[in-house]
Amino acid sequence: MSIAAIIVAAGRGVRAGGDTPKQWRMLSGKRVIDWTLDAFAQIEDISDIIVVVHPDDAAKLPAAGKIRVVTGAETRAGSVLNGLRALQAGETTHVLIHDAARCCIAPDLIQRIIAHLANGDDFGVAPALPVSDALWRGSDMKVAGAESRDGLYRAQTPQAFPFKAILAAHEAADGRAADDVEVARAAGLEIRIVDGAESNLKITTPEDFARAEHILRGPMDIRTGTGFDVHRFGPGDHVMLCGVAVPHDRGLQGHSDADVALHTVTDALYGALAGGDIGRHFPPSDPKWKGAESHIFLRHAVELAQSKGFRITNVDLTLICERPKIGPYAGAMIARLAEIMELEADRVSVKATTSERLGFTGREEGIAAQAVVTVMSL
Repeated sequence: MSIAAIIVAAGRGVRAGGDTPKQWRMLSGKRVIDWTLDAFAQIEDISDIIVVVHPDDAAKLPAAGKIRVVTGAETRAGSVLNGLRALQAGETTHVLIHDAARCCIAPDLIQRIIAHLANGDDFGVAPALPVSDALWRGSDMKVAGAESRDGLYRAQTPQAFPFKAILAAHEAADGRAADDVEVARAAGLEIRIVDGAESNLKITTPEDFARAEHILRGPMDIRTGTGFDVHRFGPGDHVMLCGVAVPHDRGLQGHSDADVALHTVTDALYGALAGGDIGRHFPPSDPKWKGAESHIFLRHAVELAQSKGFRITNVDLTLICERPKIGPYAGAMIARLAEIMELEADRVSVKATTSERLGFTGREEGIAAQAVVTVMSL
């Protein structure tokens, strides 16, 4: 078999809203049509991809690789016929016809349709889903009766056919058919049904964009990391906590500015990303980090999360010490953490507790901190 695909993208899609036809609108980082073309481009058995576009859109999709661009007609049927005629001079034996607005099409569904085509040259193949909802007839927004759903299916694309048969069928058709299966059946071609997919939705209304984005994004990836750090007191007149200078009769000791709060949050974020700890990224043996402001470390972790496709959803920090008192400075600490991490303030928690005079914090020998950070895939 020599298989081609025709992607119908000449419509204006007015029901989808917006100023741009739906196939050219952005969806989860790419245009709708790009998601569709990417799925078909993955199929090695498909040697040609004909994209049928409106004359005004011809410049939006340059030909590349398997892709050729053809100008559409006033109707969908006319556009399909233009696409079929563009393949006449080649060696195409079978063709898949697909709506560009079904951008969530999975490559495995395309492969299953092709596998069914390989069983013979005298029938077409189309994906569909059995109707599961009750069916009513209505009049004036009132239920006027019920219909049996037995044997009823919801049609999807791509619909696949022997090339010569579907070309002849379209040449003979009056252009009023709902889809290519109807054209093929009117010409006497048998159509076999294969299981479609609920995810293979067609973007038709504004709400469909949100559904499609959810499908294309895939399962949500939520990760949580924890951090813990300790710094001892030494000479000084303040401590740095969350990038805020808090007056105290001693300072915290460390290779950098010893901001135990930022170190802890940074380690928690690295942990959520399975990215090691501060020491891996900023070795204390490297003199360039001596006395460094700790927001540098946290910004690196934030940018690492962004580069891996995650956004930070919240951070919860607890400082453990007898003194200094954290309450008067908690608001400033929250604001600074939110700024560094690019978060709304209501996603940042800073709180404090004592160890009831027990242990090194109870003896006021230092400050301990623990933090939990959650990230979520974009």
